[in-house]
Amino acid sequence: MRGKTAEDHRLLELLDPVAEAAGFEIVRLRLMGGTSARRLQIMAEREDGAMLVEDCAKLARALSAVLDAADPIAGDYLLEVSSPGIDRPLTRLRDFAAYEGFEARLEIDRLAEGRKRFKGELAGVDGDCVGINLEGEAETALLPFDWLIDAKLVITDALMRRGAEARASRLEKDAAAFSGVESAETIGSPENGATPEDLTLRRT
Repeated sequence: MRGKTAEDHRLLELLDPVAEAAGFEIVRLRLMGGTSARRLQIMAEREDGAMLVEDCAKLARALSAVLDAADPIAGDYLLEVSSPGIDRPLTRLRDFAAYEGFEARLEIDRLAEGRKRFKGELAGVDGDCVGINLEGEAETALLPFDWLIDAKLVITDALMRRGAEARASRLEKDAAAFSGVESAETIGSPENGATPEDLTLRRT
């Protein structure tokens, strides 16, 4: 699910090692658009799950260098690097374990019990299957991870609280790390007019 098309997967093979070397992991990659006005949208995060605007800028620079050298995309396109967001896509098996207890929407590539779409509370993982508690169902439904074609968290009060707590924890750690250190540099200011946790670069 990190990539959707064969071209997405080829780009992941090229860019995954670059992101990892820079200290990030690509959560999802999508090359969108037709032959013109294409967008290469990359969602990524650090090992601790954070992705600030300066992280987006750092990763964008690293990826741009490789994209310029390899030139895997014909024509002009926009490179967009961002955080996965609060209602993030779930693209790796471990994501379903990390967000156990939170509400999500899942879609599979075939019918199961007469349906392809599911909405409910994530119930962790069991082997290579994803568990989800569906409203009105007594037993947890288990869906093979390989069947999934889309999965995304649903914004709820509980998810918003988790996001706020994670941000507060990161700010506390940053404050402790920079305690006693004087610097004239502004930490976390947007670059090139980027909004927090999002950066877009035009590539040709």
